[in-house]
Amino acid sequence: MTSPIDDLHSVRDYLRYASSRFAASPLFFGHGTDNVWDEAVQLVMRSLHLPLENNTVFLDARLTWEERNTILERIDRRVNERVPLAYLLGEAWFMGMPFHVDERVLVPRSPIGELIENGFQPWLGDRAVERILDLCTGSGCIGIGAASVFVDAEVVLSDISADALEVADSNIDLHNLRGRVSTVQSDVFEKVEGRFDVIVSNPPYVDAEDLADMPYEYRHEPELGLAAGQDGLDIAHRIIAEAADHLTPGGLLVVEVGNSWVALDDAYPDLPLTWLEFENGGDGVFVIGEAELRQWLASR
Repeated sequence: MTSPIDDLHSVRDYLRYASSRFAASPLFFGHGTDNVWDEAVQLVMRSLHLPLENNTVFLDARLTWEERNTILERIDRRVNERVPLAYLLGEAWFMGMPFHVDERVLVPRSPIGELIENGFQPWLGDRAVERILDLCTGSGCIGIGAASVFVDAEVVLSDISADALEVADSNIDLHNLRGRVSTVQSDVFEKVEGRFDVIVSNPPYVDAEDLADMPYEYRHEPELGLAAGQDGLDIAHRIIAEAADHLTPGGLLVVEVGNSWVALDDAYPDLPLTWLEFENGGDGVFVIGEAELRQWLASR
């Protein structure tokens, strides 16, 4: 029996083969793509270090045996082990920027990227932003993305996981931001010092039921970055209770709670949260100003 490696030679061949294998498999697409073709394009092109766009000139290029073997191994692992593509490649893209990722961190996929690209407007108005905290940072993608927009701001990346912070540190170096972006190991705000004009967080927010029902791909991600108790709000409760003391006057808190937004809304019916809508999809993200949060806390 011949191996596909003997019959497939060009980039085009491997795009077709990957698409066919993925279409015949019960894969879940939720880590950067949402369909068979885009997943195949990302796997093949990025395995070859080729661009994802304007790449038709490469389609009929023949591959070396080593390149073919690498692609086939990754296709097999994607299908048989259900490993998310980002972990196979060791990279993911967020806000158009590449990030190192592996199984120590979640695969970047937050809709907060759209808010950052818009400069947190209209919520910040014309206020200057000097310090930003990315709480529960994981790979560092949100904080580093913010640093790319607010080019004069100091950014702190915080996480309880030392493993995650190793990945975040590698991404600080990847984007040459060592002078402005730093990391701190902290259980929520425990070791975080000073106040911030913006606190942005994509914390663990998966409730027990959703965690049990997640597609197999998510089992490769660190549970520490997903699970947040029975209702998915263990970390969100702490952020809401403590954030005001870490915000500058007039500062902004941005938190993603995903599908747990209904439970959070029920838990705080009188908390004046603004739930955001995104042009590119995604939900479960709220914003609240420091003054509104502090006033609510004082009224309790």
